[in-house]
Amino acid sequence: MEKQFLIDDLKIGEAWRLFKILGEFVEGVEALHDLGPAVSVFGSARVKREDPIYEQAEKIAALFVKNHFAVITGGGGGIMEAANKGATEAGGTSVGLNIVLPHEQNPNQFANIQLDFNYFFIRKVMFVKYASAYIIMPGGFGTLDELFEAVTLIQTQRIKPFPLLLVGSDYWQGLIDWVKYRLLEEKRISPEDLGILQIMDDPEEIVNTVKKVVII
Repeated sequence: MEKQFLIDDLKIGEAWRLFKILGEFVEGVEALHDLGPAVSVFGSARVKREDPIYEQAEKIAALFVKNHFAVITGGGGGIMEAANKGATEAGGTSVGLNIVLPHEQNPNQFANIQLDFNYFFIRKVMFVKYASAYIIMPGGFGTLDELFEAVTLIQTQRIKPFPLLLVGSDYWQGLIDWVKYRLLEEKRISPEDLGILQIMDDPEEIVNTVKKVVII
């Protein structure tokens, strides 16, 4: 395996690595340029198959496929595996954008389009570039990172707004309350910024919300 700390390793005289970075961009664009409408699904890699959240992710992914959307995940286990599984078994396009990590992630077997990335930032571009919506299932730091990167890009008008749907009111309501009662009340954000995020529980409502803003 290559050195783990890839960004730290960009030193003078190692500009050749920029060609590898460019190569990952090219590979991603070539693989996904004709994907069509798609949703990026995020959530914990640590969720077990017997967890109800796993089954919910499968159901949501399958429902999106039945409504003519491809499904994109981070390609790993847990909720990512569940979403890829649901999409593949529903007969749809199931994309796994795997990140090469030393300990935590191995690609799941359910993605029928599989790409491997060494660089998180290139992988993030692929998630947002080809997504008509972000579906945010319960997760940890990685999930929060993807969520708030998209929030920031929408807030600063670097990308066109699209639905950012937090799945699971019992899991996410505390975060939204904190955003409202700390960030908003202390004027760290504007009132309209709260509208970037929506909490939903029902799979049909989730899919219909995305369909309202996407032309199939």
